[in-house]
Amino acid sequence: MPDIRIAHAHDLPQEEARRAAREVAEQIARDYQVEVEWNGDVMQFQRPGVNGLLVLAPNEALVEVSLGFLFRSFAPVIEQKLAAKMRKVFG
Repeated sequence: MPDIRIAHAHDLPQEEARRAAREVAEQIARDYQVEVEWNGDVMQFQRPGVNGLLVLAPNEALVEVSLGFLFRSFAPVIEQKLAAKMRKVFG
């Protein structure tokens, strides 16, 4: 079960939604120094202590993050930051 789960509805055309998802992915990679890999509309990211995915569906973007012991205390801050970015890019 993920420590953070953020689902955000959107009404963007798929190509715009992909651009928005890439923007979220870039922030995740920059802020948490994770390796990012795209497979279609699913982005997986990981580093020691942090792993998760971003799934882009036609009307929803979903981010799930699992945190290791050392990162769990930062879960509220990470969730707040991710939720704010998703609101910004997905409307």
